[in-house]
Amino acid sequence: MKNRKINYLKKSLLLLIVMITTVNCDRELSDDATLSGFSKNGEIFTDNFIGLGSNFYFPYGDSKFTAFSVDTEEAYKGNASIRFDVPNANDPQGSYAGGIFRIDGAGRDLSGYDALTFWAKASQGVTVAEFGFGEDFFPNQFITTMRNVSVGTAWTKYIIPIPDASRLLQERGMFRYAAGSNGTNGAGYTIWIDELRFEKLGTIAHGQASIMNGNNQAVTTFVGVTSNVDGVIATFNLPTGVDQAVSISPSYLEFSSSNPAVATVDEAGVVTSLSAGTTVITATMNGVPATGSLTINCVGTFVHAPTPTRNQANVISIFSDAYTNVPVNYYNGYWQPWQTTVSNDFSVLGDNILNYTIFNFVGIEFSNPTINANSMTGIHLDVFIPGPIAPGRQLRVIVVDFGADGAFGGGNDTRHSTTFTAPTLVSQAWIPIEIPFSAMPLLQSRSHLAQIILEGGDGSVLYADNIYFYN
Repeated sequence: MKNRKINYLKKSLLLLIVMITTVNCDRELSDDATLSGFSKNGEIFTDNFIGLGSNFYFPYGDSKFTAFSVDTEEAYKGNASIRFDVPNANDPQGSYAGGIFRIDGAGRDLSGYDALTFWAKASQGVTVAEFGFGEDFFPNQFITTMRNVSVGTAWTKYIIPIPDASRLLQERGMFRYAAGSNGTNGAGYTIWIDELRFEKLGTIAHGQASIMNGNNQAVTTFVGVTSNVDGVIATFNLPTGVDQAVSISPSYLEFSSSNPAVATVDEAGVVTSLSAGTTVITATMNGVPATGSLTINCVGTFVHAPTPTRNQANVISIFSDAYTNVPVNYYNGYWQPWQTTVSNDFSVLGDNILNYTIFNFVGIEFSNPTINANSMTGIHLDVFIPGPIAPGRQLRVIVVDFGADGAFGGGNDTRHSTTFTAPTLVSQAWIPIEIPFSAMPLLQSRSHLAQIILEGGDGSVLYADNIYFYN
């Protein structure tokens, strides 16, 4: 009997310990964590940062690293707020303020919330480029961004809707921002943020998503080419009655292809062309069809430009996978107001192609630094015109030197334009173009080459590859 009593007490004590442990675990799980251990706490900042760890602020690489601080003299509630000192445009430490607040450790389960909210004010009335959440540098799967936000000098509450909270089961990207001085004539200012948290408001109407900015767009591709579904936006009706649009990652949506044999689309909105034909990419969010679509017209196997055979030592490459390219400012300057050309560059099996659509002219600039091509004898480029050649169609290749000052418009710039027409210009074939410098009398120097301009398009499409100077 004595042994039985001791065993009974041991079993009772063990059961009591199990019950206590279970009750405590249940309380902890229901208050702060899921069964997998991810916190459900929505608080980010009240008077201090909550549960972010020690290494949680990551400024963007070209922003002012010291823009962020905690201000203990200014607050909406309590005695502290987040402070962002947006620099002057000419600040040598960075021309804007921006960065992310990422949990240093395991992410949070935000599936029980429907919005990120905060109070904000500024030292003057400003328009902040971006506020949002979901950016953690990797994989940046569920970014949500509210753009061009008006912030005044009085504390105001802001609401950023969560497009689909059921997907945010271990989110680390708690907050992100980017603010510059474009709207203040280059003058800096200060922004304060307080009471930053995820909330369950329960008064946000279901969102309407759109892809391709709500338009029905079409692209021509080749087998093996990937295209991206972009322009993904969701609009929600806030408790204030305002319809708030936010830019969101494609991963919030469910995508489908009307003809998967022609092209498939993955959860990130990346479309891969598989065979010749046509398919339409559409999407839904929370079961509701998104407006807009992307039609893929795959014309079959891509014909690559001839592989260059010149030695790297005899080439200064601007754009080619066959060579090491020099630093290039841009391959499309989007020079307004007359330019219509849009870049839709693509890659086929590792072969990168410049794809200029609605082509009338385009500028390629490599001015930082400029190129000394005195040892070179000419310029080479390969172009491809997929559409028909209209009567009188021209293509002009303009090479520009910025002169001894190395700056555009300094009074000593020179350029030469070379014009090509049919029969040199043909459709559906790569056209090798080589122009010796000896045939460019108006180019008075090539010590500070800085631009190549292509002109003469009729609003059609032009591919370009293997752009380089040679000797």
